[in-house]
Amino acid sequence: MVSLTLAACATNTRGPEADPAKIAARSYRDPGPATLTLYTMVNNRTGAGAHTSLMINASERVIFDPAGSFHADIVPVLDDVLYGITPAVEQAYRGSHARSTHHALIQELQVTPEQAEIAYRLAKQMGPVPGAFCANYTARLLQQVPGFQDIDVVYQPLKLAEQFGKYPGVVTEEYYENDDADLQKGLAENNAKLNALDRGSLSQ
Repeated sequence: MVSLTLAACATNTRGPEADPAKIAARSYRDPGPATLTLYTMVNNRTGAGAHTSLMINASERVIFDPAGSFHADIVPVLDDVLYGITPAVEQAYRGSHARSTHHALIQELQVTPEQAEIAYRLAKQMGPVPGAFCANYTARLLQQVPGFQDIDVVYQPLKLAEQFGKYPGVVTEEYYENDDADLQKGLAENNAKLNALDRGSLSQ
């Protein structure tokens, strides 16, 4: 079963881990309600799940990106948790993954602040995650959040998405872009956009 998912989550090649000062400097909390948002990257040709991650809006907004590939200069990463998830960073995240070969299935669920905070604390304890275990570790995390104990621990991203989608109140979006199939090109382009936005904010 694991062999069928080897392409689902990349080996983490993001570079050096962020220090606490950089994480604190970039901390961001979305002003909306507490939410859990499951991302599933789907192959447009085969329909297979390619990656799983979880955005958590708790006391700050982070993305648990187990064995993920996303990196940007302004986004601190520690143990597979991405920090400072502003609206621009979230757009860069989904835009980097959505391309001619893949789209992003995005499932958002409003939860209590307590549930979100538990998920946030768990995310910081889960990583770093070995390659091909993105859905597995995300399911393990969710299973420990009150109200989600019935989540089965699976390896396939779409099987986790199917389970998550059954919870009442889940809002589902499919996000497409038709740019270059090369993930690294998308990451580089979005990194440049984020750096430009960051320079602009600092000059104001």
